[in-house]
Amino acid sequence: QVQLVETGGGLVQPGGSLRLSCVGFGFTLDYCGIGWFRQAPGMEREGVSCISMGDGSTNHADSAQGRFTISRDSAKNTVYLQMDNLKPEDTGVYFCAAEFTTQYCAIVPGPYQYWGQGTQVTVSS
Repeated sequence: QVQLVETGGGLVQPGGSLRLSCVGFGFTLDYCGIGWFRQAPGMEREGVSCISMGDGSTNHADSAQGRFTISRDSAKNTVYLQMDNLKPEDTGVYFCAAEFTTQYCAIVPGPYQYWGQGTQVTVSS
Protein backbone atom coordinates (compact mmCIF):
# COMPACT_ATOMS: atom_id res chain seq x y z
CA GLN A 1 0.00 0.00 0.00
CA VAL A 2 1.37 3.38 -1.01
CA GLN A 3 1.65 5.77 1.92
CA LEU A 4 3.43 9.03 2.66
CA VAL A 5 4.07 10.21 6.21
CA GLU A 6 5.18 13.74 7.09
CA THR A 7 6.93 14.67 10.32
CA GLY A 8 8.87 17.60 11.68
CA GLY A 9 6.27 20.31 12.08
CA GLY A 10 5.97 22.46 15.16
CA LEU A 11 5.98 25.93 16.64
CA VAL A 12 8.90 28.18 15.77
CA GLN A 13 9.65 31.88 16.17
CA PRO A 14 10.03 34.13 13.14
CA GLY A 15 13.51 33.74 11.70
CA GLY A 16 13.78 30.18 12.94
CA SER A 17 14.17 26.92 11.05
CA LEU A 18 12.41 23.60 10.72
CA ARG A 19 13.12 20.48 8.70
CA LEU A 20 10.16 18.49 7.48
CA SER A 21 10.49 14.85 6.46
CA CYS A 22 8.38 12.86 4.03
CA VAL A 23 8.85 9.11 4.26
CA GLY A 24 7.50 6.77 1.61
CA PHE A 25 6.04 3.34 2.30
CA GLY A 26 5.20 0.81 -0.38
CA PHE A 27 7.14 2.53 -3.15
CA THR A 28 10.53 4.13 -3.86
CA LEU A 29 10.65 7.91 -3.78
CA ASP A 30 13.53 7.96 -6.29
CA TYR A 31 11.07 6.92 -9.00
CA CYS A 32 8.56 9.70 -8.52
CA GLY A 33 8.34 13.43 -8.20
CA ILE A 34 7.72 14.68 -4.68
CA GLY A 35 6.07 17.99 -3.93
CA TRP A 36 5.54 19.93 -0.74
CA PHE A 37 2.36 21.93 -0.41
CA ARG A 38 0.86 23.98 2.39
CA GLN A 39 -2.59 25.13 3.35
CA ALA A 40 -3.38 27.95 5.73
CA PRO A 41 -6.82 28.24 7.38
CA GLY A 42 -9.39 29.49 4.88
CA MET A 43 -6.89 29.41 2.03
CA GLU A 44 -6.37 27.13 -0.93
CA ARG A 45 -3.57 24.61 -0.95
CA GLU A 46 -0.45 26.09 -2.54
CA GLY A 47 2.72 24.57 -3.87
CA VAL A 48 5.97 25.27 -2.04
CA SER A 49 8.75 23.12 -3.49
CA CYS A 50 9.22 19.94 -5.48
CA ILE A 51 11.94 17.55 -6.58
CA SER A 52 11.76 15.66 -9.85
CA MET A 53 12.17 11.97 -10.45
CA GLY A 54 15.37 10.99 -12.22
CA ASP A 55 17.70 13.97 -12.25
CA GLY A 56 16.37 15.42 -9.00
CA SER A 57 15.89 18.91 -10.37
CA THR A 58 13.97 21.19 -8.04
CA ASN A 59 11.40 23.92 -8.30
CA HIS A 60 10.32 26.47 -5.69
CA ALA A 61 7.54 28.95 -5.27
CA ASP A 62 8.71 32.57 -5.23
CA SER A 63 7.84 32.74 -1.54
CA ALA A 64 10.18 29.82 -0.80
CA GLN A 65 13.05 30.73 -3.09
CA GLY A 66 16.26 31.34 -1.16
CA ARG A 67 14.79 30.15 2.16
CA PHE A 68 13.62 26.56 1.55
CA THR A 69 15.67 23.61 0.30
CA ILE A 70 14.25 20.31 -0.86
CA SER A 71 16.42 17.20 -0.95
CA ARG A 72 16.20 13.44 -1.21
CA ASP A 73 17.89 10.71 0.86
CA SER A 74 17.54 7.55 -1.18
CA ALA A 75 18.89 5.27 1.55
CA LYS A 76 16.12 6.44 3.90
CA ASN A 77 13.45 6.73 1.20
CA THR A 78 12.84 10.22 2.50
CA VAL A 79 12.46 13.69 1.05
CA TYR A 80 13.26 16.66 3.26
CA LEU A 81 12.12 20.26 3.22
CA GLN A 82 14.59 22.46 5.07
CA MET A 83 12.91 25.74 5.92
CA ASP A 84 15.03 28.66 7.11
CA ASN A 85 14.23 32.25 8.01
CA LEU A 86 10.62 31.31 8.61
CA LYS A 87 7.95 34.00 8.53
CA PRO A 88 4.45 34.10 10.06
CA GLU A 89 2.97 33.77 6.57
CA ASP A 90 4.63 30.33 6.30
CA THR A 91 2.14 29.04 8.88
CA GLY A 92 -0.08 26.20 7.70
CA VAL A 93 -0.44 22.47 7.33
CA TYR A 94 2.33 21.09 5.14
CA PHE A 95 1.67 18.09 2.92
CA CYS A 96 3.97 16.01 0.78
CA ALA A 97 2.67 14.32 -2.34
CA ALA A 98 3.94 11.93 -5.00
CA GLU A 99 3.41 11.84 -8.74
CA PHE A 100 4.61 9.38 -11.36
CA THR A 101 3.72 11.01 -14.66
CA THR A 102 6.05 13.94 -15.32
CA GLN A 103 9.81 14.06 -15.82
CA TYR A 104 10.10 17.52 -14.29
CA CYS A 105 8.05 18.34 -11.23
CA ALA A 106 5.60 21.19 -10.91
CA ILE A 107 4.31 22.89 -7.78
CA VAL A 108 0.66 22.53 -8.64
CA PRO A 109 -1.53 19.86 -7.03
CA GLY A 110 -2.99 18.38 -10.22
CA PRO A 111 -0.38 15.75 -11.17
CA TYR A 112 0.04 14.41 -7.64
CA GLN A 113 -1.71 11.14 -6.90
CA TYR A 114 -0.71 10.27 -3.36
CA TRP A 115 -0.80 12.61 -0.38
CA GLY A 116 0.32 12.43 3.21
CA GLN A 117 -1.82 13.45 6.17
CA GLY A 118 0.03 16.72 6.78
CA THR A 119 2.07 18.27 9.57
CA GLN A 120 1.33 21.60 11.23
CA VAL A 121 3.86 24.42 11.03
CA THR A 122 3.21 27.52 13.13
CA VAL A 123 5.50 30.54 12.95
CA SER A 124 4.74 32.93 15.77
CA SER A 125 6.44 34.91 18.49
